[in-house]
Amino acid sequence: MRLVLLGAPGSGKGTQGHLLAERLGVRHVASGELLRAHVAAESELGVEITARLARGDFVPDDVVLAIVCEAVTAACESGRGYILDGFPRTRAQAERAYELARPKGIEAEAAVYLALADDIARRRLASRARAGRVDDADGGVIERRLELFHANTRPILEFYEARGILVTVDAAEPVPVVTETIIAALEATAGSDK
Repeated sequence: MRLVLLGAPGSGKGTQGHLLAERLGVRHVASGELLRAHVAAESELGVEITARLARGDFVPDDVVLAIVCEAVTAACESGRGYILDGFPRTRAQAERAYELARPKGIEAEAAVYLALADDIARRRLASRARAGRVDDADGGVIERRLELFHANTRPILEFYEARGILVTVDAAEPVPVVTETIIAALEATAGSDK
């Protein structure tokens, strides 16, 4: 299984990514975790990422693509699929990732959109900030992240919808319900392909 998780900040991509990876026996590739690893290492790239996150901006496409493609390729080469969360964040990223993955036969087979109302996202992000997530600590940054998400999401959803692989799930439901809904939707989609 090769799966992309899409959703606003706070929609549960990381939580669902871990749960689904364990359940499906695939690798969870979280772009945010990959980027935070560079920040923690205080590499040159990590310093640039820190500055961008502090402003609520996204990291440049070429940087994220290189980091994510390396992780996804490694997951597939090890005989496992992947669950990619936090990427793509723009249609250009989605299209470029597809162009790079398709010749290798490792393009996403499904894209799950974790739909969540902004007010719930804000509450979840505020809770994460209290738990110590630096990039969720500032209300202005939260608003900027939500604004960027909305500006970029519709074209991404349209891209995956045109490919016939988009599944939408209500992310406001309890975590186990969201997980089971995703699994059921993936099974239904796989069944309809036969």
